[in-house]
Amino acid sequence: MKKAFITIQLTIVFILGVFSIKAQEKKVNIIPFPVLATNPTVGFAFGVSPGFTWHMGDLQNTSMSSVVASLVYTTNQQFLFSARGNTFLEGDKWNIMADLRYQITSQPTYGLGTGSGSIHPLVNNDYGYSERHYLRKHQMMEYDLIRAYITTLRKHEDTRFFYGLGYHLDVIYNIDDNLLNLDTIPQQVTQHYRYNKLKNFSAKGNTVSGVSLNLMYDSRDNVANPYSGRYAFASWRVNPKLIGSTQNSSTLWLEYRDYFNLSKERPRHLIGIWTYGWFVTSGNLPYMNLPAIGWDMFSRSGRAYTSGRFRGEDLIYTEVEYRFPLQANSDLLGGVIFANTTTASSRTENVDLFQNVNLAYGLGLRVMINKKSRSNVNLDYGWATNGSQGLFISLNEVF
Repeated sequence: MKKAFITIQLTIVFILGVFSIKAQEKKVNIIPFPVLATNPTVGFAFGVSPGFTWHMGDLQNTSMSSVVASLVYTTNQQFLFSARGNTFLEGDKWNIMADLRYQITSQPTYGLGTGSGSIHPLVNNDYGYSERHYLRKHQMMEYDLIRAYITTLRKHEDTRFFYGLGYHLDVIYNIDDNLLNLDTIPQQVTQHYRYNKLKNFSAKGNTVSGVSLNLMYDSRDNVANPYSGRYAFASWRVNPKLIGSTQNSSTLWLEYRDYFNLSKERPRHLIGIWTYGWFVTSGNLPYMNLPAIGWDMFSRSGRAYTSGRFRGEDLIYTEVEYRFPLQANSDLLGGVIFANTTTASSRTENVDLFQNVNLAYGLGLRVMINKKSRSNVNLDYGWATNGSQGLFISLNEVF
């Protein structure tokens, strides 16, 4: 593991070094953002999360490209690397979306579906036992993740509609399901183990490899910090065994964002809405690949919760945020008030979508560190009705 860690570090340094050279050639704005944060997923985290913004063509007809990278170590002994963003080629003729991650990480899981505690009883009849019992409130898991998503979209004529194909790979391996104990009587069976056993997946690791058909509408004036416009994205992904998936499956992602200005003089004064639905449409996915909050492209959904706090075969997430300037004649400082809701199903536990809805809310501070690109540093604190809370620090607006 130590050799792999060093190899990954050297690879990351090489990639960032090459990118820095290209950045200078393309006049890229680089924000060397340090990470000092705490939230329920990572404990205390420290590292760097540089942001990159640039234009690949004429500013009049080419949208700003934006990438956020991250290299972080946490007190939960997690090593997290990611590079995620959008690149618009000249004239916006093409848009390339990328989500690349390597993680040695951990997170608690709470069962499937939303509701009171989101932890459901385990029926040991599945394993030859007659009694019914409950496991603890959460079930900690350690695992490694490799993710490589690349989506290429072509603009349709002189419109803001795009269409294209993508490839998506998730490899989750070296799973250590901390509370699983099959040597006791009765066995202590976790939600992760039970679900994967019922669906014929390995409890140690699985692969999801798929291709996608994608449609997008994007009229936002700025991808890092929109003041106006709207965004809609639909992606149907097919994950066949033929190209490496553990089992055949398919999923559907539907997303919408909109921005409503409240002042012509201060465009930063607005209400933003964000909603997405994520559904398993055929076959089965491994437990850790099921739709879950915090597993969107930029890991922004579910402020107040640990990543993956709600998970299920179907999930719908909605967030509303009120954004406002804090200075009369400057956009340096801003504030936000937000609220989000999550509902998730569990077909294995007979929990329907919308049967239960979980609520969270919070407030935050924004510091605009690059006026040209509108790049913000975000400091948010969220509370949830189930008692979860945390501080979340990020670069660029949440949505």
